[in-house]
Amino acid sequence: MKKKIVYFVISVIAIIAVIVIYMASSEPEKSQLTVKAKKSDFEILVTITGELQAKSSVEIQAPPELRSRSLRIRNIKITDLIPEGTVVDSGEYVAALDRSEAGNTLKDIEDEVEKNESQFLKTKLDTTMQLRDLRNQLLNLGFALEEKQIVLDQSKFEPPATIRKAKIDLDRANREYEQAKSNYKLKVQQAKADMRDVEINLLKAQRKNEEMKSVLMKFTIYAPQPGMVIYKKEWSGQKRKVGSMINPWDLTVATLPDLSTMSSKTYVNEVDISKIKVGQNVRVGVDAFPNKKYYGKVAEVANVGEQLPNADAKVFEVVVDISESDSILRPAMTTSNQIITDTFNNVISIPLEAVHSNDSLSFVYNTKGKKQIVLLGMSNENRVIVEKGLEENEKIYLSIPENEEDLQYSGLEIIPIIKERKIQEEIKKKMRDTNDIKKDDIKKSRKKGMGQYTKKGK
Repeated sequence: MKKKIVYFVISVIAIIAVIVIYMASSEPEKSQLTVKAKKSDFEILVTITGELQAKSSVEIQAPPELRSRSLRIRNIKITDLIPEGTVVDSGEYVAALDRSEAGNTLKDIEDEVEKNESQFLKTKLDTTMQLRDLRNQLLNLGFALEEKQIVLDQSKFEPPATIRKAKIDLDRANREYEQAKSNYKLKVQQAKADMRDVEINLLKAQRKNEEMKSVLMKFTIYAPQPGMVIYKKEWSGQKRKVGSMINPWDLTVATLPDLSTMSSKTYVNEVDISKIKVGQNVRVGVDAFPNKKYYGKVAEVANVGEQLPNADAKVFEVVVDISESDSILRPAMTTSNQIITDTFNNVISIPLEAVHSNDSLSFVYNTKGKKQIVLLGMSNENRVIVEKGLEENEKIYLSIPENEEDLQYSGLEIIPIIKERKIQEEIKKKMRDTNDIKKDDIKKSRKKGMGQYTKKGK
């Protein structure tokens, strides 16, 4: 009986040992994750974040009279501005501007008006007195001329010398009278011109005064039409708010966007910008509403890069027009834009982490215990196209197997194709480099020729 128990115990221990050994030997295999080569449509994407903006909007502006050179108001502070996102009706209050600088300017203009009024009155009085004196002189000269005529008439019985003297005196008096009449006419014209000058200066000052008063009345800003008030962004990216300054060259206080048509403004780095073309389809997501998906197209691609604040690399502005209209979309919302730069139909692809490389060869670890050489095509952020080396639904490992050193290569017939492709790529690269050098040489020769032409012209 005891022997049976001992045999039974030994048998149980042996079975447990076999199970443990089996599980230990099979555990590495189970720990290896596998995936299947998937055959489907494949997209090349450029994923970037953006910001919603209205395609069109009406600007709420300060008085356009501030652009007048005569007023000389350079910077005006916004002293009050209703909260962003407020829905207003046409004619409703939006903002108020600081009147201090404009008020000082108005005082200067009023002083100028008073000065011109005084000058006008002084010139008028001086002219009146001067012309009155000239008229009196002219009248006296007329009387003197008559007296000389009487003397001449009475001297007809006098000696010839006396008569001659009387004629000379009469001629002299006549010349003085005619000269005085001519001078009077000139003085009248001169007086009119002087009065016109001071009158013009006075009218100019009065118009400036009225213009300034009219501008000050418009320092309270109202909505030109119904809409939602959105703060304007400065060139630096900061929003224009209370305390911000406006100037005659940019009078916009805020905007009223048309929310029925929206676009996403984004910036693409210089590495990816060559892939972006106008008309490409875009999938747009809004961070505030992760369950909502929208579609759009690339509408604008900047030709010139720019340096954004706190950024090292150059970026290019790209505008994506959103096809759908949704009342929940608001300007300045953050978007995630997936620009579809290329699409391949019905191709085999695998995850990028399943691809390994050695001696310029790309390969995968298949479940048959081989290092399968593959010819790769285009890739996106997660997957890569396999042009040769794998069949649809063929299983491969995501990670490197433990016995990797013992595995043999398969698919050696693909190597010549890979080498040929690399040769073709190098040829294309050399051709591109050669074309670039030729273009540079042409530009240099043109510049040199223009320089010589300029020297000859001089």
